[in-house]
Amino acid sequence: MDHAHYAINVTRGELPDAELAAYLERGKQKYGKQLLGLDVHLDGEYVELTYHLRRVPFDRIRRITGYLVGTLDRFNDGKRAEERDRVKHGIGGSDERLV
Repeated sequence: MDHAHYAINVTRGELPDAELAAYLERGKQKYGKQLLGLDVHLDGEYVELTYHLRRVPFDRIRRITGYLVGTLDRFNDGKRAEERDRVKHGIGGSDERLV
């Protein structure tokens, strides 16, 4: 079984290599290259699997002045002023301007 590239921890017992390989293969099919490792916790006849994945970079996208943007660095001075002067609404429904 080729699991040398993965961190695999089995707690509270032992598993046959074929069963461990099946759990690892399930993780590879489900998560692909994001899979880093696997924790297998045995509890009688029950098995709890925890897959560990690589962090995925996340870019925040917002709708600002009618455009979907991640950052304001491509905005000209007029759009930057429009963003700076806009009214930001809170969850409470208040029309107060947030600073």
